[in-house]
Amino acid sequence: MTENQAVQQKSVRRNRVAAAACCAAALIAVSVVGSQSATADGATHRAAAARPTAAAAGLGSAALLQSEDFRRGPNPVGATIELAGRQGLSACSGEETMRSQTNGQATAYASVTWTFDTTGRLTESAASAPTGTTAAAWEQQFVALLQDCQDEPAGHWYYGAAHTLTVNGGTAHWYPSYNGDGVFSGGAAVLRSGTRVAVLEVTGRPTDAPGYVEGIATAALNRLSS
Repeated sequence: MTENQAVQQKSVRRNRVAAAACCAAALIAVSVVGSQSATADGATHRAAAARPTAAAAGLGSAALLQSEDFRRGPNPVGATIELAGRQGLSACSGEETMRSQTNGQATAYASVTWTFDTTGRLTESAASAPTGTTAAAWEQQFVALLQDCQDEPAGHWYYGAAHTLTVNGGTAHWYPSYNGDGVFSGGAAVLRSGTRVAVLEVTGRPTDAPGYVEGIATAALNRLSS
């Protein structure tokens, strides 16, 4: 082998090693961004960086509840953002997801699960419908899902009477929930603003006030309508 050939082979090997290193670095970067979660302080900023697709930008975490929306309720200590519509939705008939309930037809999904320094948690799942007509149909579908849980056997948790509120042209239907002993234990709400629809659930009794569900539903509707 000539000296020139040896130099050329060494150069090729160095280029291959450099390319492999760049590829590995890129894979690590993608893994970190794709798995990034958010905490209560500045959750939207980190969540925005973790959006896996351009489609999610049509909804995104900015349309969901933020840490400052809990001023009059429990203190949030962490939030996890999910943008695939697979966040579970509680129902008397079993666990559902936003994606399954919308048949995967949304143009974008976004959800957040908040934990508090007390018992309980809050989950909000949103979807962007292709048309206003579809959004209205999804809204009624979710309302029916919650209404199915109003008439339950003794000793089973249930939703109380429905309440409706309107904010910035959006509408929310909210329901307090009660455990088998008839004690307030959270609640749920169905929200719609334009082509955006969301389901919000408060579980585990993070506060003792049923009116808290109305307050947080109002804050969530403001976010969804922005």
